[in-house]
Formats: sequence, structure tokens, C-alpha cells
Amino acid sequence: MNDLLSQLRLVGDWLTSSKQWHGDEGIPHRLLEHLTYSGLSLLFAALIGLTFGLLVGHTGRGAFAVASVANLARAIPTFGLVVLVVTLAGLSTTPVLIALVALAVPPILINTFEGVRGVDPDTRDAARGVGMTGWEVLVRVEVPMALPLILLGLRVAAIQVVATATVAAYPGLGGLGRFIVDGLSRNDYELVIGGSTVVVVLALVVQIVFTALRRFIVSPGLRVSAAKP
Repeated sequence: MNDLLSQLRLVGDWLTSSKQWHGDEGIPHRLLEHLTYSGLSLLFAALIGLTFGLLVGHTGRGAFAVASVANLARAIPTFGLVVLVVTLAGLSTTPVLIALVALAVPPILINTFEGVRGVDPDTRDAARGVGMTGWEVLVRVEVPMALPLILLGLRVAAIQVVATATVAAYPGLGGLGRFIVDGLSRNDYELVIGGSTVVVVLALVVQIVFTALRRFIVSPGLRVSAAKP
């Protein structure tokens, strides 16, 4: 208990120190860098995952390929990928983005595919029966009904990216991981614990944002259906 209290006191002292809120090494600047890496990675991953997930889920073609690619990408170690790309391409944001995109694509791709594929076939047939084209069926029927799973995939990807974007600090870039890496190199555990706390809080904020988004854009009936086992 005493150890926990001392660690909480360290975090409190670190967070309330004025120097942590100013300059290039302050929390606001590092947070902006972290959000930039995370936001760009999630954007690219969403473009890839949603596009292929919707296409394959709607047409039913390429399901095995989607599952294989997603599982392969999930098995790639993020830190190892960062180091490899840095070695080949040099120090830049590119290796970080590649690694984070590879991490974020699988949950988005799989959940989008499963959400669209899981739409009741009778509902599809009814939509076609009233004269909807294939595109209209996808946009007006399948996507709205698959939205709970699609948002789940985006939420999982976003939390993973925010938590893993700390790897940007290892090849010498910025972000919140800078606190952790620099703290470990200096044996400054206050810096390590403080930086880790900010990352955890950011991940919780992302969770809250997606929970609120789900409440606002998913119809109540679909929320209830998605919550059932």
C-alpha cells in the first residue's frame, strides 16, 4: 500500500509540475505528436480495412484471403517492424506509420467483413425486391446494420494504436513514448510512471469517445441486438 501511495504521489508531482506543460518536451507537445502518429495511422488503416471489409463482405468473394491477410498482419511484431523499416528506409515517421497501420488494419477489416456478412439474407432480398441496386443495398442496409461491429473494430484499432504509438520513441521520434524511453535511459522512474499514466488516460478517453459515438449513431435496436451473446 505504501508503495502504491508513493507511486501515486510521484505521478501527482510529475503531472502538476509546471515544466511538464511547457516547451518541446512538455506533455501538450508530446501529446500532439502522439495524436498525429495515431490519427494518421488510424486513418490509413480505416481506409484499407473498411474498403476491403465492405467489398468482401458484400460480394462474398475473397473471404479466405481477408482472414489470411488479417491473421498474418496480426502476427507481425510492431516493434520489430519499426526497427526493420527504420533500418531499410532511414529515420522518419514512415516506419512508425507502417507498423501502426499493420497493427490497426486486422480488427477493422475483420469486424467490417463479419458485420456485413452477418446481415440477415432475408433483409438483403427484401431490399433488392423493392428495386435497390447492389450499391444501395450496401450503403442503406448492410452498413447501418453492420455499424455496431464496424465501430467495435475501429475502437479496438484506435486503442491499440494509441497504446502502441509509444514505439515511435524507440527509433528517436517523439510522442508520449518519449517520456518512457527517456525515463528508462536515465533511471527516472517518475518520468516513466508519469508518461505511462498519460498513455493510459489517453486510451481511456478514446474508449469513452467511441462509446459515446456508438450511442449517438447506432440505433437503439441494433445496440440491444449487438449486446446479446
